[in-house]
Amino acid sequence: MSAKTWNSYSFSINGFPVQARFAQEDIHGLFVPLLRRLALLQREKGERLIVFLAAPPAAGKSTLAAYLSLLSRELPDCLPMQALGLDGFHFHQDYILTHNVRQKDGHILPMRQVKGSPETYDLVHFAEKLAALGREDPLWPVYDRRLHDVVEEQLPVTDPIVLIEGNWLLLREKGWAELSHSADLTLFLRARENLLRERLLRRKMQGGLSREEAEAFYRTGDGVNIRRCLEESGPADLALLLQEDGSFSCTE
Repeated sequence: MSAKTWNSYSFSINGFPVQARFAQEDIHGLFVPLLRRLALLQREKGERLIVFLAAPPAAGKSTLAAYLSLLSRELPDCLPMQALGLDGFHFHQDYILTHNVRQKDGHILPMRQVKGSPETYDLVHFAEKLAALGREDPLWPVYDRRLHDVVEEQLPVTDPIVLIEGNWLLLREKGWAELSHSADLTLFLRARENLLRERLLRRKMQGGLSREEAEAFYRTGDGVNIRRCLEESGPADLALLLQEDGSFSCTE
């Protein structure tokens, strides 16, 4: 098998610089055909096209969304696509610090202990913005990881295609499942848990935690969310699998 050829890119994701690379084979074999498909769907629909990209934590969904948005502007036969995040619909930090969450097993935990789980998102606010996408150019909220909080009304939405990325967009639970019908096309980026685990442990250790502290955080936080996303998300129109080297394969 011939070695892959990689292109490198720089993005700003949630307030932080991110370096990324994508294989040329994926660009030409997966991403360009996808963007052409979306352009065709938008022209057929005649109004803004809404695409959902769901994936577990550390799968690189935000970076992939940013790259697809960039690529959409470079292709003359495609339409510009704007990348938007679900994380702007977290409850605000002051709310999270003063409220609790009832778990499926009946246990009640402080919301701050499960931040990032579906219960820490404001579904009503998200539903309102989704509805607005079909009739106007709304301002979209963002999550700033430097502030660890939501900043409202930040991004003007203007493109004919929007790609919304988030962990829980295809969750088969009341409230979430109904909102997934708002998407014209759905994508799911899957990855093996061991790969995601190592990515998250490295991220926590780079942030100053010891290996033991990072593993403890994974057991009670990120690991729970990864398994919930992988096991409880519904089917997508197009499914991608993240490989060990960072490339992708299509499992449609």
